[in-house]
Amino acid sequence: MRPALVIPPETPQAAQPKTDVPHVGGKFLSITSYRRNGAGVATPVWFVTEGGRFLVMTDEHSGKVKRIRRNPFVRIAACSARGRPRTAPVPAHAEILPSSETDRVKGLIARRYRVDLVFVRPVRAIQALFRPEIRHEETVIIAITPLPED
Repeated sequence: MRPALVIPPETPQAAQPKTDVPHVGGKFLSITSYRRNGAGVATPVWFVTEGGRFLVMTDEHSGKVKRIRRNPFVRIAACSARGRPRTAPVPAHAEILPSSETDRVKGLIARRYRVDLVFVRPVRAIQALFRPEIRHEETVIIAITPLPED
């Protein structure tokens, strides 16, 4: 049985971002970005919070970056490492930050996930040896600002 297509509502033009970030317990945030046909694609990511928004580090060529550039409306929720939602999704606006922010946010994420990186970095190095077409060197930062719910 095929899942029904979910067509996201248009991003409210008059909606102002929330000034505080909702509490997300745990290490993972699910970002649901939308394809051209309206189907949502949820991706679990590491994150840090700063200034009323969530900051996420990802590969510049990832699908979520392409979808966010086309449609900045996303939904976010706390989730498990495999992406199973733990809270109800919240509407949000995503934007790609300038490259000048990359090193600073990489440092924040490295500080928060320092123990996890001990295991992840060697795995990524091995992946790069066997799959040179996977590019991880072009990193971008996505800033996600929750929107007030109507």
